[in-house]
Amino acid sequence: MTGFDVIVIGAGHAGCEAALASARRGLKTAMITTNTKHIAYMSCNPAIGGLAKGHIVREIDSLGGQMAVNTDLSTIQFKRLNTKKGPAVRASRSQCDKEIYSKNMAQTILQEPNLLIVEAEVKKLIIKNDKCIGVVNHDGAEIFAKATIVTTGTFMNGVMHIGKVQKQGGRVGDKASVGFSNQLKELGFKVTRLKTGTPARIHKDSIDWEKTIEQPGDDVFYPFSRKIKNLTLSQVSCFLSYTNEKTHQIIRDNLDKSPMYCGIIEGVGPRYCPSIEDKVVRFADKERHQTFLEPEGLNTDLIYVQGMSTSLPAEVQEEFLKTIAGLENVKIIRPGYAVEYDFIHPTQLKRTLETKQIEDLFLAGQVNGTSGYEEAAGQGLIAGINAANKILMQEAFILRRDQAYLGVLIDDLVTKGTTEPYRMFTSRAEYRLLLREDNTQERLLSEGHKIGLVSNQEMVDFEEKQKNINQVIEKLKSSIIVPSKANLDILQTLNTAAIVKPTTHEELLRRAELDFSHIEKLNPELATLDEEIKEKVEIRSKYEGYIKKQMELVEQTKKLENFKIPNTVDFNSIIGLSTEEKEKLSALRPETVGQASRISGVNPSAIQALIINLKGKQKIRDLAI
Repeated sequence: MTGFDVIVIGAGHAGCEAALASARRGLKTAMITTNTKHIAYMSCNPAIGGLAKGHIVREIDSLGGQMAVNTDLSTIQFKRLNTKKGPAVRASRSQCDKEIYSKNMAQTILQEPNLLIVEAEVKKLIIKNDKCIGVVNHDGAEIFAKATIVTTGTFMNGVMHIGKVQKQGGRVGDKASVGFSNQLKELGFKVTRLKTGTPARIHKDSIDWEKTIEQPGDDVFYPFSRKIKNLTLSQVSCFLSYTNEKTHQIIRDNLDKSPMYCGIIEGVGPRYCPSIEDKVVRFADKERHQTFLEPEGLNTDLIYVQGMSTSLPAEVQEEFLKTIAGLENVKIIRPGYAVEYDFIHPTQLKRTLETKQIEDLFLAGQVNGTSGYEEAAGQGLIAGINAANKILMQEAFILRRDQAYLGVLIDDLVTKGTTEPYRMFTSRAEYRLLLREDNTQERLLSEGHKIGLVSNQEMVDFEEKQKNINQVIEKLKSSIIVPSKANLDILQTLNTAAIVKPTTHEELLRRAELDFSHIEKLNPELATLDEEIKEKVEIRSKYEGYIKKQMELVEQTKKLENFKIPNTVDFNSIIGLSTEEKEKLSALRPETVGQASRISGVNPSAIQALIINLKGKQKIRDLAI
């Protein structure tokens, strides 16, 4: 077959972003998948976003990716989380129509002129002189490329478990990729097992909805993508119910039939998305656990039983589900199951997501030990960008920890590694006040433009919006109210303290008890502003001092982050390092001193010794320690 610039193995969320990122740069790209009907398929909950994950989706959008657009166009319920908390932890979540999501992404890919979909199973990589130059398909066909991106998700040696019944596969309806990870082991990669799971899907007509608690979506929609303004699909409710002691007792009585508790499954499961068996065992003091009944789409009878992931036998699943209010007559369409699969330890990757052992081979998504559609898509985008950059002889694209959650995600993976499915949280970011949903475009849109995935017109529109925001802030700073009786009466109705001297509108907006809607009462002209502009202005005004302090911390650490470590450095020869520190630094080969400082077991004294050694060799001056 004719050669390509880039080969992407897999058509999940990581594969789609990787393929589009390279193809939109003008590179001839092949995306190889075993099932063209399951492109960007949501094999678990058909929801996008949530805490920190929603931030990542917006970051993908600002860098020119596709997930945010696709999410907005398939949303059937939108909710904004943590609205009463600070802006750093506010997050968006969309329940999506899984069929529409998949079809929209497939259509986008089919319309991309530089992207070809190949339905085949990749059996092995073609390696020559420690470089990946292509792949061999199941029929023996060889496809060559300048870069290859592996996004195999949960399919490498994937095994599905329902009770003690096992079947090869990465999800229902799709077979596993067998033998591929064996080659990676032979190439020297550390490969071990992880586990994930999914709950039963039940028929909507078998639910007594009156016994559940309705959970409607929000009235106000905040699009994930800058390109989308309004919802396009009908909106639906989700519903809440709870387990009880009877549910828990049935599960406890059948733990011997769970593959996790009888030694069949060896892989480590997700800590922050445990199965119902894990919840009952680990949180034995809890009288109940909540479950959300979430529709999988507008034109399907399937309901996703969120929070009830399980690998117990189907008959046991039916028994315990029938103890939950509203599910007494439940009809299971597809039982829940666990999936055990191979993953590559991500410390074997560079920050570009290229492997250290094999040149021109990139890994992205769950194959790197992550969980979640959003984490996978973000990695796919970064891998696609860097594969293209390398082919186009451009510098590597690396996001800093203070720049994006994607920077935090990748730095955590390649520096610290993971022994369980990695999930992003806002608490993982030390500069989370700088990494808000509302300022994603300010942080990353110009980066997407430099890469070539954001158009000139999009940058013009963004700069015009920024101009408008700055004008509103200046207006608030120059608008002054005096302590007249009329103004004091207005402040009293707003339940805020009186003023004793002329005060600007911006100073009032900084008060914790006031928001932009209160300032509008003092200046009705502000009411006509776009809601997005109001929010951005309010956040910048209220948190200016805190943001400034975090920026100062960022500047202090940038010197370490920019202090590169040559790949020729012999850590064993550096005086002042312990044996453990030498071993870890030699094994992980950090690219910067900042990255080295985040390796577990590498102490501050070791970083001092490393800097002294490097300064002596590189004659680097003026480095603040």
